[in-house]
Amino acid sequence: MRETQTGEFRQGWRVLLAATLGTMCGASPLPYNTIGSLLQPLMREFGWNAGDIMTGIMCYGLTGCVFAPIVGALADRYGARVVALWSLFAFALVFAALSLTQSLTWFYACYLLIGVVGVGSTPVTWSRAINLWFSRNRGLALGIMLTGTGLAAFVLPVTTVLLIKTWGWRWTYALLALFPLALALPVAWAFMREPADGAAGPREAAPVKTGLTLAQAIRLPRFWIMMVAFLLVSVAYGGFHTNLQNMMRLKGLSSEEGALIAGGVGLAIIVGRLGTGLLVDRVWAPAAAVPLLSMPAIACAIFMSDTTSIWLIGLAAILLGGAAGAETDFISYLAGRHFGMAYYGRIYGMLYAVFAGGAAASAPLYGYVFAAHGSYTPILAIAAAMFVGGSLLLLLTGRYPTTFPVIKAA
Repeated sequence: MRETQTGEFRQGWRVLLAATLGTMCGASPLPYNTIGSLLQPLMREFGWNAGDIMTGIMCYGLTGCVFAPIVGALADRYGARVVALWSLFAFALVFAALSLTQSLTWFYACYLLIGVVGVGSTPVTWSRAINLWFSRNRGLALGIMLTGTGLAAFVLPVTTVLLIKTWGWRWTYALLALFPLALALPVAWAFMREPADGAAGPREAAPVKTGLTLAQAIRLPRFWIMMVAFLLVSVAYGGFHTNLQNMMRLKGLSSEEGALIAGGVGLAIIVGRLGTGLLVDRVWAPAAAVPLLSMPAIACAIFMSDTTSIWLIGLAAILLGGAAGAETDFISYLAGRHFGMAYYGRIYGMLYAVFAGGAAASAPLYGYVFAAHGSYTPILAIAAAMFVGGSLLLLLTGRYPTTFPVIKAA
């Protein structure tokens, strides 16, 4: 068994590297991990409030919701490689176009377009390839792939602040676009493959033609339980993450201190990704989800308090990052275990769409609550209950199926 496990990594490490960098530089983390640093420059330049700016993230997320199942179906049909390469290229161009912003209309239009062209650079495509290459170590491999979001959260806030101070916010958008264009795209071009492309994938990773169709999946209660659970967690999390640096500013921290702590969130995400990946290969995933996804409730309590302790604020950020390091691991893993791989892209795309939409709608929600009350306390109180409630719901998904029908993949 050990030889089989190491064989998976020996044969699939190049794909895993490409997927990890693609996840790091794709449309999933890049907009979310830069908007907090860009918030103040945009407010000063145009007079927009936090809610106006965070609505751009909502525009991206809502179009991503619509197109995630479509992109998942395209990945099922044409493979992750083609979809991911084109998406990385187009996403980089549109993100760079944000440097030309002169009005909210252009700002929103660019973020809307990111949701259309960029969703193929998210885990919707990368996780399909990983699920095909890895079987016994699937949870760990998905965890490693998703550390890309942690790496992005670690690198991007500080990088964005430095770029703004050196070049201004317009050049910052253009230079940040080099992450997908100059880093992820060449590696994905060289290494991203699926076993069906002729690569020597492990035998355990090859059962592409077993699983449920999307129509069969949506008739199962566990599908809707997962949808509601991940929606609750994403609405609680998305705005917390994007507004985190502003929350720290209200606690008296400088932009540089806030960016450093936001980078600490990235390290916590990495630990959460790897830890979750190891756990779900060994224990029932929903049992692991309850403590991991409930941790940010403590972070909510810390930011609702009067504390200005940088240590407690740092702890809150770490707890938030640890949960962020677990949430999409659970979506990827549970989708494959409960519904199989034949139509994984479509099914995962639906689950990811709800998660992404909830996170996107959450960003302006937090922003407008702050604009109206001068405080994030009302929304943080609701978010704490949503973190706990969403994690508990996953306990109702039940045991993993042991067999799936054999069907002809589209």
